[in-house]
Amino acid sequence: MTVCLWIYAGACAGTWLLSVLTRENSWVDRIWSVIPAGYLAVFAGAAGFRDPRLDTMLLLVVLWGARLTFNFARKGGYARGGEDYRWGVLRGRMSRWQFWLFNLFFITLYQNAILLLICLPALTALEHRTAFGVPDALAAALFLAFLAGETIADQQQWDFHRFKRAEAAAGHEPLPRFLSTGLFRYSRHPNFFFEQAQWWVVFAFGAIAARSPWQPTVLGAVLLTLLFVGSTRFTESITRSRYPEYAQYQQTTSPVVPWFPKRRPEARVS
Repeated sequence: MTVCLWIYAGACAGTWLLSVLTRENSWVDRIWSVIPAGYLAVFAGAAGFRDPRLDTMLLLVVLWGARLTFNFARKGGYARGGEDYRWGVLRGRMSRWQFWLFNLFFITLYQNAILLLICLPALTALEHRTAFGVPDALAAALFLAFLAGETIADQQQWDFHRFKRAEAAAGHEPLPRFLSTGLFRYSRHPNFFFEQAQWWVVFAFGAIAARSPWQPTVLGAVLLTLLFVGSTRFTESITRSRYPEYAQYQQTTSPVVPWFPKRRPEARVS
């Protein structure tokens, strides 16, 4: 745990300093897919990489991180100027000193803390080195299913944005203007759902090891979910301001958890 706290301190110092020097605030985003694997490696290494549960958790998180890194890279997230557009929107709504505090406490300290907390079920697994069993295998299979779901959702989103860029380059108005097919027919943010679900499975590994769901390490998954709730609302407020027809999509489609779409309300005839 001491090693992980040193990693956390270094990540906070590095991402904050880079945000100040480059005037970009996506540095935590750029380590988001990498640093959890480092935390898991610390806990698995403490068991000599000989604990099947911890080794499985590490492998799954490495797979999660590799996929997320690839998707983030192809969208230009690591390139100069690849800052998340939402930080620019927030800067425009805050004074300079307000955003400075927001960058320090929320973007840097809080988000890095979440990255550590979601990995702490590995500490529970280290402290309760029980036998790897059927529940662990089922949890691993569920994690891989969620990983596949997020991969499909991100690919559908990538293909759609390539279509939009091609239409714009040809001088056409892209229609539709936002994605509402494929997995996005059942959830407005299926990738968000699968991302959170994977970390709830990571928590489940710790609960299985301790043979009790009442573990304080659930805090990481809870805070991650709350972070996504706020992020989803903010993202959708921006989307609605750009595309008024998005309001109709909201009326018929589940916000996060995939579910069957509702019928559009019929217009009343006066």
